[in-house]
Amino acid sequence: MPWFGLGVYKVEDGDTVINAVRTAIQNGYRSIDTASFYDNEKGVGEGIRQAGVPREELFLTSKVWNTQQGYEETLQAFSESLEKIGTDYLDLYLIHWPVKGKYKDTWRALEKLYKDKQVRAIGVSNFHIHHLQDLMKDAEIKPMINQVEYHPHLTQVELKAFCEKENIQLEAWSPLKRGRLFDNEILAEIANKYGKSIAQVILRWDLQNKVITIPKSVHENRIIENADIFDFALTDADMAAINALNRNDRSGTNPDSYDEA
Repeated sequence: MPWFGLGVYKVEDGDTVINAVRTAIQNGYRSIDTASFYDNEKGVGEGIRQAGVPREELFLTSKVWNTQQGYEETLQAFSESLEKIGTDYLDLYLIHWPVKGKYKDTWRALEKLYKDKQVRAIGVSNFHIHHLQDLMKDAEIKPMINQVEYHPHLTQVELKAFCEKENIQLEAWSPLKRGRLFDNEILAEIANKYGKSIAQVILRWDLQNKVITIPKSVHENRIIENADIFDFALTDADMAAINALNRNDRSGTNPDSYDEA
């Protein structure tokens, strides 16, 4: 799985998402992250086709939404996602949120899809430690990925350590905290030192923390800029300064209080 990719949450279906996906792939991106809830899987598929890169060179992720969870419902939701995207397999399929009383049946469906080779990897999103522990008690296959909100104001120290111990790869959604970190003086100082943007510093921090990152953008210049993070490295002091910005502050919902099922 690539360490870096494009997220398309809240990107409008049609020309907007088609152009973003095509632009990203044509500028070297190989990982695209969507979800049935985003309602743009069709446009993602069209963007992939227009980019002209062979499907097998891409890493494509989607997710099963809360109202689709359950064993049979998840199998149906997966089929619908494949049809919308226009592909015969996914590289990664995730449970979008831990819907109480359903996520274990949903996981059994993901295990079936994995065994049937319809998806190359399976995982979860927005799972706390206790969700993972509960799921793994009955699971045949351990989740391979946990995609969670992760940025300098929410460093998820305990969850990250748990996932590393269990060999579950952490992946960051909202790595830039929806632009709310761009006025931070410490990040600005580090960015100036390297001649980089604050966004580039944060995304580099993700990679050096061994966290996969999928920033969203629909603007070509920003898509290109976000990916330009492989020609510099943050020092240990830089990393420590960014880690110290943690406030355990979320821009999204805490999974324990997410009640839309």
